[in-house]
Amino acid sequence: MKTVDLNSDLGESFGAWEMGNDAAMIDVATSVNVACGFHGGDYDTMRKTVELAKARGVSVGAHPGYRDIHGFGRRPFYGMKSSEIENLVAYQIGALQAIATAAGYKVTHVKAHGALSNVACEEDTTARAIAAAIKAVDPSLIFVVLANTKLVQAGEAAGLTLAHEVFADRAYEDDGTLVSRKKPGSVLHDPKQIADRVVRMIQDGAVISVTGKVIKMRTDTVCIHGDTPGSVNIARAVKQALKDAGIDVAPFKTAK
Repeated sequence: MKTVDLNSDLGESFGAWEMGNDAAMIDVATSVNVACGFHGGDYDTMRKTVELAKARGVSVGAHPGYRDIHGFGRRPFYGMKSSEIENLVAYQIGALQAIATAAGYKVTHVKAHGALSNVACEEDTTARAIAAAIKAVDPSLIFVVLANTKLVQAGEAAGLTLAHEVFADRAYEDDGTLVSRKKPGSVLHDPKQIADRVVRMIQDGAVISVTGKVIKMRTDTVCIHGDTPGSVNIARAVKQALKDAGIDVAPFKTAK
């Protein structure tokens, strides 16, 4: 039986400002990526998210991004030194590890957020710096990487365990990168369409680009964004469709 993880980016509320329905998403996801206070989230939100995940046996990962609350980490910062990126990522992983330890839980993986991830997918320096930070903090952490990008190469070179990720609710360009959120149609919203698409991704080991090109991609984990409107319904539809297709849904504990 094929097995796939369902991950979601959560813990992105900040103070009195709430984003997403974390409790409902954690009921569906098998792993969650928790904002570490730089693009979203704060120490109280981090603790609450970790405790929700712990209560449901859901894996918890750090979701480090650029220090950009106003832009939600979706604005690229070019020209940063490799050491700056390493410290940026290490700082955020450490913050979540401390919160998780206080809650009696453990951080299992790391996934770069937003623009930090987008830049790293195409830029060796940023990709290698993220991988170096993970390895320096805890080489046993699983590195969640966007399939077919420089993140994969950097993770392999660092000797990290990788979980190759595809996105359920995002459109792909012909080169395998995500369609910019500035373009129409970049984010998908129909639960049935998305669910059917994910099943095909797993069965075929490929995604279909916006022009219809078939792009082969390994898939260990499927992301459903917690801030996408209707995300809970999308996640439920995807999980049910996978089960109906005979695909097991479980955390990527042994992903290689």
